[in-house]
Parts: sequence; structure tokens; C-alpha cells
Amino acid sequence: MSIFTPTNQIRLTNVAVVRMKRGGKRFEIACYKNKVVSWRSKTETDLDEVLQTVNVFTNVSKGSVAKKEDLAKCFGHSDIQKICIEILDKGELQISEKERQNQLESVAKDVATIISEKCINSETKRPFPVSIIEKSMKQIGFSVNTKKNSKQQALEVMKKLKEVLPIERCTMKLRLITHKRNKEKLREMAIQVESENIEGDGILEIFMSIDPGNFRAIDELISSTPKSQLHVLAVVETHDNDDEVET
Repeated sequence: MSIFTPTNQIRLTNVAVVRMKRGGKRFEIACYKNKVVSWRSKTETDLDEVLQTVNVFTNVSKGSVAKKEDLAKCFGHSDIQKICIEILDKGELQISEKERQNQLESVAKDVATIISEKCINSETKRPFPVSIIEKSMKQIGFSVNTKKNSKQQALEVMKKLKEVLPIERCTMKLRLITHKRNKEKLREMAIQVESENIEGDGILEIFMSIDPGNFRAIDELISSTPKSQLHVLAVVETHDNDDEVET
């Protein structure tokens, strides 16, 4: 970044611009590439990691900083950080067509991954591969909204996917018998550990609930550990209001 005189001109490089029109005037903020989507999906919450500079511009490419009196008139106040956040949340991201396509594909992949982690095939009681979810999302005509976070979009898509897939949102309740050395790995993959017990010979018995997306990793861990067992005790359907009904 290089700074020019007068002091209301700042030049930035490798920048992603977010623009908002307010009160007949144009306002822009300068962000790091790929960080705007992360902020809007709430995977990035540190504003300093998103903004290249805490400034509001009338034109980022020319380095022209907005006047405080214009900000106060158009936004009702001149708190720069609050205005930056409003533009970041509600403004239009200015990107090339190729960048836009990459962004849409990235968000679609995130949505499909969340669905794969939270849902199972109601017929086989096993998770769907991400590739199947992605294909089915295209089949139902899903369109990515870059202003909504990925989790919110995933919840909306789950309902529509029932038109083409035997899919249900759920958690899985497991009983695992394995060596105690696997205890911490299993706990990291659990939503909740209901009980655990270690016998004198170092054998761990653990009852836990997991997202379906962790089932494969747990299955591989158990399969690679001698004298280990995995039992699926229940598949618990999860509704949008977070109530659960065993199936």
C-alpha cells in the first residue's frame, strides 16, 4: 500500500471492492480477496482480516476517501467502522466474471459439504458423498446466494433435495469398543459423549452422538484398531426447530 498527498487519497493493490449506493452517492470499501465471502458465511469474524484499511472510499481504484460530512448525511452517522461493516454485509462485491464463477462454485461446494455432514440416505442410513449432493443440487436448480451464509443455504436446500433423494437430516448414536488410545480422537468427532468407561486391559467403551459426516472417519479408525467394534444404536432425525425424533 502506498499513500499519496492529499491525505484523502490512498492507493491499494490486489483488492476486492464492495460497493454500496446511498443517498445518491457511491461508497466503497477495500477488502482482501476471498475474505468477503468468508465474512458473510461467518467463517471469518475478524474485521481486520477482511478490510485492507478501515476507510470508506468514493472510488477505491483512484484512492479517493469519502468525506465525513457525506458519510454523516447518507448513513446518519460518521462511525467509519460501523459503516464499513454495513457496506461489507449489504454491499455488492465487484468481481470479474471468472472470479464470480469461482466464488459461486466455492459456496456451492461448502453448502454440499455441510449437507453431507448433517444428513444421511434414509434407505441405507449412511451419509451421501459430497459429489452426489452437488449433482442433486444442480438437478433441483439450486442457485447460490453469496449474501447468505452457507449453513443457512444448506438448511433451505435440504428440504428441496427430498424431491430427488431419500435424504434426512439427523445425528447418529454410536456404541464403540476400542483401545483407550483412540479416546481423544473420538471425543473430537462427537457432538456429545453420553458415557465412557475404560476397562483394566485398556479397552474403551464409549457411547456418543455424531454428525453423519464423521461416520466414515470413525469407521476407518475402528477398522484399523484390533479388537474394536462399532455399533449404530440409532439414527435421530433432526428437524428445523432442533427437536429430535428417533427413527
